[in-house]
Amino acid sequence: MTLLTRTGILSASDRCAAGERKDESGLLLKTLAESLPSEVVAYQVVSDDPEPLQKVLLQMVDLFKCDLILTTGGTGLSPRDNTPEATQAVIEREIPGIAEAVRSAGLAKTKFAALSRGLAGLRGKTLIINLPGSPEAVLNSFEVLAPLLTHALDLVHGRIHDCKKIREAERKEPPCHTSRFSHSHS
Repeated sequence: MTLLTRTGILSASDRCAAGERKDESGLLLKTLAESLPSEVVAYQVVSDDPEPLQKVLLQMVDLFKCDLILTTGGTGLSPRDNTPEATQAVIEREIPGIAEAVRSAGLAKTKFAALSRGLAGLRGKTLIINLPGSPEAVLNSFEVLAPLLTHALDLVHGRIHDCKKIREAERKEPPCHTSRFSHSHS
């Protein structure tokens, strides 16, 4: 039986939070998360300020009991990009390999992916992953993450202990195809 993952989506964008622009990346990420065995129990758009970002991350962990939080936006180099700092302040253990995989997949598409400062980590049994802010980067990142998420969450929750079972699951795991998701650019 596959367990339903409780997922939170946090979009960091000053303009979207102010109602000046539609949150395309966050809504795309919500749709992608719902394609997994996942229930999106929290979705919020906030300005890219460290304190509100930290507050929402903690609410998603403590109040909404999210197993997984996916953020989009605020991972670049501008002074207003604060998502990694907010995430760093709330996580207890960093998972650099996930952020490296996201960046590596991005680099296969554009050299500008090297400018992303997104990170991933755990707060208790909640996995928090920062994704870049563009819809294209969200889709590209999700294609890398989707096959990892169930396994990662099983490990975090102590549902897999046997390495032989892990290898068997890897061989049986069907490839993830998210190309059915499209979106228009305005």
